[in-house]
Amino acid sequence: MDKLKELIKKIRIVDFIIVACVIVALLVGFVTYKGYRQTADKQIEATSDIIFKVYMRGVTYTGDDLPIKKGDKTFISIRNVPYSDVQILDVKADRRKIVLPTLNSKKVVIVVEDVAQPDLYDVVVTLTDKAKITKDGAVVGGNKVKLGLPITLEGADYKFTGSVSDIKVVDADVDEALDKDMNTTDDVQ
Repeated sequence: MDKLKELIKKIRIVDFIIVACVIVALLVGFVTYKGYRQTADKQIEATSDIIFKVYMRGVTYTGDDLPIKKGDKTFISIRNVPYSDVQILDVKADRRKIVLPTLNSKKVVIVVEDVAQPDLYDVVVTLTDKAKITKDGAVVGGNKVKLGLPITLEGADYKFTGSVSDIKVVDADVDEALDKDMNTTDDVQ
């Protein structure tokens, strides 16, 4: 009995905390192994292609053609974390517009290009990639792709930041129809 009391006096509170953490970790591992707790890879329902659009507002460019081209690849960073190269399906660029009132017309206002800022564009880039589909949505590079997600597109001579403005999960059967639909419904203003 005296030996037990001496042993307890030698053990410190930190030792108790370490032993408790090891026991809790073993219990969590056992519960996960037995299938009572669901891990992240079991939440993945499928792997599919997704098409998502990145809207970049106020891109300043003084050259003739934008450096982002349809059919090229661009490297993306999601929430400032580098991810991978993805395929560019479409690029729509439109000069910044302003609204002007009219005096002698049936229209109350008209929309015209802003001549004060001739090198300012709003750009929508349509990208495609493989994603893991969960019940909460598509996951790319460990991030859920949702509307408003900040994404940086980077190429050899550009680095633009925008946010996700549209997401479509593509099945192999409807791939062409969705691609055609996404490329014809853009009207950036």
